[in-house]
Amino acid sequence: MPASEIHQKSRTDLAKPPVNEPREPEQFLMQAPQGNPLLLSHTLQELLSKDSVQVELIPEKKGLFLKHVEYEVSSKRFKCSVYRRYNDFVVFHEMLLQKFPYRMVPALPPKRMLGADREFIESRRRALKRFINLVARHPPFSEDVLLKLFLSFSGSDVQNKLRELVQGVGDEFMTCRLATQAKDFLPADIQAQFAASRELIRNIYNSFYKLRDRAERIASRAIDNASDLLIFGKELSALGSDTTPLPSWAALNNSTWGTLKQALKGLSVEFALLADKAVQQGKQEENDVVEKLNLFLDLLQSYKDLCERHEKGVLHKHQRALHKYSMMKKQMMSATVQNKEPESVEQLESRIVEQENAILTMELRNYFSLYCLHQETQLIHIYLPLTSHILGAFVNSQIQGHKEMSKVWNELKPKLSCLFVGSSSMPTPPLSPPEGNFFSN
Repeated sequence: MPASEIHQKSRTDLAKPPVNEPREPEQFLMQAPQGNPLLLSHTLQELLSKDSVQVELIPEKKGLFLKHVEYEVSSKRFKCSVYRRYNDFVVFHEMLLQKFPYRMVPALPPKRMLGADREFIESRRRALKRFINLVARHPPFSEDVLLKLFLSFSGSDVQNKLRELVQGVGDEFMTCRLATQAKDFLPADIQAQFAASRELIRNIYNSFYKLRDRAERIASRAIDNASDLLIFGKELSALGSDTTPLPSWAALNNSTWGTLKQALKGLSVEFALLADKAVQQGKQEENDVVEKLNLFLDLLQSYKDLCERHEKGVLHKHQRALHKYSMMKKQMMSATVQNKEPESVEQLESRIVEQENAILTMELRNYFSLYCLHQETQLIHIYLPLTSHILGAFVNSQIQGHKEMSKVWNELKPKLSCLFVGSSSMPTPPLSPPEGNFFSN
């Protein structure tokens, strides 16, 4: 039986939904575009403009102990907001994998039942936001009814609705009109290209992983710097507000100490402002640099996961089917030589034909998997210019942060002049210790 007939038969058996099941609209079936359908024509800006989804925590109203965390998921594209729990994301993720096993489905953050502190909850919220935005901007996912339902259905049984959409429809291989022709569009050296792309993405992932760690440390240092500046200013203010009586033996310097205290007392305002600027810079780098790096890392990780699914899934099943076919052929030869009953030989022949069909289907799936991998690799490269966005955000944050803090430091400098008048002829703070040993007699 020709491979196309085998595919058409399996598609008829599996893709026909029950009478009462929601049918997938015709426009959501993967259409054959003009030219080479293997090539993606999207730009990064086009992907980013597909949708912008916000995921915000809904304030907990169930007492002191955290029971269920809910999120408000707002889609710019669908112009609506819905409430979702973590388990709703889990079912949505499962249905995506079931329907699109040969595509990059980003992983979900882990579920932590006990001891979920605020830091973990915020980290998971950010991860869910990255997940849903990557899905909403992925070409096949963005046009699928699963995504539309997840982002716009406001009923309470969203999990059942998601399962109903997938039930009886089959995966992308069953619904894509190009599935049986995938091999025709692939380059002759597809296996070599796949191996080279996998190695390249692995190297890019490793480098971006290190960049993300450094960016986290830089942002964290800015926030730590803010805390230190605030404490520094408070200690100066405390020193200036000290009411301990001046000892009689130091009475000669009473005016000096009083002047110094008065000057120190007001410095906490500038240091508090410096701390605020440092916090702003740290938060901005967390949002504009670290989060974008995490988004790209999530995408790269989904590509690595897809490569593993290809090797451990359809490729492994194909090899097992070939091995089983080989064993059946040996049994058939043995039965023929031993002149076994015709019934027994016919059953073996029937099983061999079934196995041949299974092998043909596995071969078609293998080529379709490579076809999808080729497109997903292109998608990674479309996202690569995100690097310039990340670096731009980092540089701008540093420039803006240092500019604003420099302004406050310059405003603070004149207020220190009185600290050096009287004890020195210098009208401004000394820039370095005087020459010679500071501690010499």
